[in-house]
Amino acid sequence: MIDLGISKMALIGAVALIVIGPEKLPGVARTLGALLGKAQRYVADVKAEVNRSMALDELKKMRESVEGAARDMENSIQTQASEFEKSWQEATDQALPEATPVYPQYQHPRKNFRLKQGAVPQWYKARMGVRTKAQSGAARVARFRPPKAR
Repeated sequence: MIDLGISKMALIGAVALIVIGPEKLPGVARTLGALLGKAQRYVADVKAEVNRSMALDELKKMRESVEGAARDMENSIQTQASEFEKSWQEATDQALPEATPVYPQYQHPRKNFRLKQGAVPQWYKARMGVRTKAQSGAARVARFRPPKAR
């Protein structure tokens, strides 16, 4: 790069003062500083874009390598699974030569999944007055309405 020392900067400043003049020198210096700042920002943006593209390329390569490893793993699992199925079929054919598979019959669990079983005991709920059964508003009014006198 350009090697600018203090002596060279002073020489450039003196020549600029003589050529441009003391009246226009501050305006020219401001303009030159603004242009230099824009150039530095442009160079920084270009560097950042290059770094981003390099990182993107690295990520693409990494993704391809991970996808390749996943494909290899899937192929190996499929081959092992097919080998296991073959050996399982051979073993079951030898154990039960003419038996058909017997599956247990489905039985309903007989649970009412709509009723939640709480961890609080029933005796505590009864003592505290907690409602344990859902009842509509009309049914609750009818339950506690005094009987009609005849």
